[in-house]
Amino acid sequence: MRRKKSTNSHWLGPGLVTGAADDDPSGIATYSQAGARFGFGLLWTVFLTTPFMIAIQLVSAHIGRVTGNGIVANVKAFYPRPVLVVLLGLLVAANTINIAADIAAMGEALYLVIGGLKHEHALLLGGVSVVLQVFVPYRRYAPILKVLTLVLFLYVATAFTVEIPWSQALFKTVWPTIALDRNYLLTVVAVLGTTISPYLFFWQASQEVEEMRSGRRLRPLKALTHGGRPELDRMAVDTTVGMIFSNVIAYFIMLTTAATLHAKGVTEIETAAQAAEALRPIAGELTFLLFALGIIGTGLLAVPVLAGSAAYAVAEALGWKSTLEARPSQAAGFYAIIAAATLIGIAMSFSPIDPIQMLFWTAVINGVVAVPVMLVMMLVATNPSVMGRFVVRSGLAVGGWAATGLMGVTLAALLVSLVL
Repeated sequence: MRRKKSTNSHWLGPGLVTGAADDDPSGIATYSQAGARFGFGLLWTVFLTTPFMIAIQLVSAHIGRVTGNGIVANVKAFYPRPVLVVLLGLLVAANTINIAADIAAMGEALYLVIGGLKHEHALLLGGVSVVLQVFVPYRRYAPILKVLTLVLFLYVATAFTVEIPWSQALFKTVWPTIALDRNYLLTVVAVLGTTISPYLFFWQASQEVEEMRSGRRLRPLKALTHGGRPELDRMAVDTTVGMIFSNVIAYFIMLTTAATLHAKGVTEIETAAQAAEALRPIAGELTFLLFALGIIGTGLLAVPVLAGSAAYAVAEALGWKSTLEARPSQAAGFYAIIAAATLIGIAMSFSPIDPIQMLFWTAVINGVVAVPVMLVMMLVATNPSVMGRFVVRSGLAVGGWAATGLMGVTLAALLVSLVL
């Protein structure tokens, strides 16, 4: 009886955390760049991506909850090995570079707030992320991640510390002026690539499995001979809330930088921390502080998601135990991947690599990875031999394939822009 009650009561979890993790420091930098460079002109992109985000993330949640396995475990069981190897290689590369960019931004933001040494701050924050994942059991770690999602409300608060011409902003949101120049196209591609990111797919599917293993859910839906509808409803609510929350925050970040930086002629922003620093003389200390603290808080949420999604994928491919509920000695390989991905990211943040180049190539790799991953996910989710009677319904299938098509067009546009 206790488990059944738990199933119906935990409405927000993997979807909410996944959506919040999408607004990582790299994403904040991208949204800040969009607002600073084009003002209110790209606010429409947030609304464009929302239904596609909901659809593809709900597909990933279905895969995890229905089969009781993550995405990689299902690919390994039903598709050729080369497909698995390519997906893993691209995912790990993209996540590691993303971790590096996020940790560097967190260290720089903390330096702006309290001073000290940027790299040492980055090392400390990265270390905290690893320690929490390795030594805190999932049943206690999941609530920490949920609490960290509240940090993103700092960006809503930031918007209300500055003067915003709301009528102009809302008009541009629903009636955008589309430009076809290279910089505009690149920024649109970056926003879409930042919003629909592969690591989110792997993480949400694996978190559905974690919830099941920790006793918060019943056995895999595929094993049920009847019922299961309440779980599908729960995932739909959780994922919809999480993705809307993610894009609302992205909207407010873009809105704030458009109303302040762009309005004052500051159009070149390379990192999230630079955006925070640029806000200080224009919008004041409070706006700067809220923006900088948001970078640190969301980084503490996103880095574990990035490292964790890579670890789940690799461990599933190798047949290792993969759960945050296990002690370090029980899942040594899984936790070693988390530590290695984070430490490599920290090391890269110490390198002389230009932060804007790191962010750019993160977006490029994420765009490259997203299309094949989404394609494989849709094949899994619509395959009765994998999903049983829980193959995704026609409406969700259409949404998932449409999201895959959108990212395909985005990738094509990105590749074309690189040679123009």
